[in-house]
Amino acid sequence: MDLGIAGKRALITGSTSGIGAATAQMMAAEGVRVVINGRNAERAEAVRAAIVAAGGTAAIALGDLATDAGAQTVMTAANAAFGGIDILVNNLGNFEPFVPVWTEATPAQWAATYEANVIAAVRTITASVDTMKAQGWGRIINIASGAYTEPPPEFPTYGPSKAALVNLSVGLAKSLADTGITVNTISPGNVLTEALKANLPTIGKASGWEETDIDELERRFARQWRSLVSRTGRVEEIAALICFVASAHASYITGTNYRIDGGSHATLN
Repeated sequence: MDLGIAGKRALITGSTSGIGAATAQMMAAEGVRVVINGRNAERAEAVRAAIVAAGGTAAIALGDLATDAGAQTVMTAANAAFGGIDILVNNLGNFEPFVPVWTEATPAQWAATYEANVIAAVRTITASVDTMKAQGWGRIINIASGAYTEPPPEFPTYGPSKAALVNLSVGLAKSLADTGITVNTISPGNVLTEALKANLPTIGKASGWEETDIDELERRFARQWRSLVSRTGRVEEIAALICFVASAHASYITGTNYRIDGGSHATLN
């Protein structure tokens, strides 16, 4: 299927690895000019180089979106790279801190999580939406999590911040009615990123599991989280959904949240 977005300009935040990198590469393969964002120059360049080697077009906008100054640096570079942003994917996320007792998370840690998971998205949206309005077309896609409905107690700040992002997206979609801009949220379940793969042996050992093989650990982990397909997701699967929601075929989809979690979260939507 031709997604109809060749030549569009996209910023994918937190795109130096995992879901963000996979999304950047998939969009670039569709002819989208992609801006890579992260804080690590070497990792950002690796993603950019892979896109260029595959025949795509990409630029880099380094900086920390969890601060006003960092966001200004990022958005100035991102808008300058190709003259504006048509597709904004707010993929940046922070799930720390891990605490055994909910009340051990400090107010400062709550604030840091909200800066990364909610306020960073507000910053990128604010810096992109005027261009989208002027041209009468835009896509804003916020990456939440299945944790917005089932917040894990050992990551107390994470689930509520993702719930806020889902809520934010619906309100924004309403405020942008009849502008040609759609706003949607995608809520992945557990995804086999490099970070999760690296942590599976530690998780298994701490949980007292007998499995040591990575594939076996993944299946055990998936059962623990009630996956109906007996595995975790793949970054390419999440990226494919993001690309469709960003496509020309998705103009009738706005104010919507998509779960992509192997059926692991007990909710009707």
